[in-house]
Amino acid sequence: MKKLLTLAFATLLSISALAQQVDLRKKISVSGSAETEITPDIIYISISLKEYFKDNNNKKKVDITTLETQLYNAIQKAGLDKENLTINNLSSYSWATEKKKNPDFLASKQYRLKVSDLNKWNAIIAEVDAKGIAYTNIESYDYSKIETLKKELKIKALQAAKAKASYLVEALGDKLGSAIDIQEINNEAYPQPMYRANVMMMKAESADMAGASAPEIDFKKIKLNYVMNVVFEIR
Repeated sequence: MKKLLTLAFATLLSISALAQQVDLRKKISVSGSAETEITPDIIYISISLKEYFKDNNNKKKVDITTLETQLYNAIQKAGLDKENLTINNLSSYSWATEKKKNPDFLASKQYRLKVSDLNKWNAIIAEVDAKGIAYTNIESYDYSKIETLKKELKIKALQAAKAKASYLVEALGDKLGSAIDIQEINNEAYPQPMYRANVMMMKAESADMAGASAPEIDFKKIKLNYVMNVVFEIR
């Protein structure tokens, strides 16, 4: 009997505790959004330079140092700091030794260039011997003030959610209370760059291409969209 009473008492305590945990407050759940589009101002471009022979007899070689000098001079002419250009990779860890063994060996180097304006990139690449360019492509891009912009958009989305909840609640003659729960949803779109011309391969296999100017590149903008789902109390 005593065990039965103890069990019954424990059950009543559990039911009472569950009743206290039930949130009986009136609530409204809404969402607010904010979005914007921005043009990237940080662009990383990979460049591969490769030695080549001017004649069919494989005697007159354009050395990698010549191509590299052209690239460095073009960067300085464009007003960029030399720190913006870094070496990514060599065609071979022993390319200097290989050149001694094999006179026909063609060395190559890969570089990474940071620019903020694609017009400067076009000006730079136009100063380099087109036949010495194996390829170029855009590795990645970003926006310098992206974190500040994200914060501003999240705040605007929250404010939009609160404004929506306010007029909906007031339409029923109630007042809006404090936020009970906030959930963030983001949709950041980083589309690939759009090319007006094919700049992925610029080997310039014919003499006609040797003097060609660098093609123009179009960027799609970075789109930032934030949705804030907010639950407010109704007073």
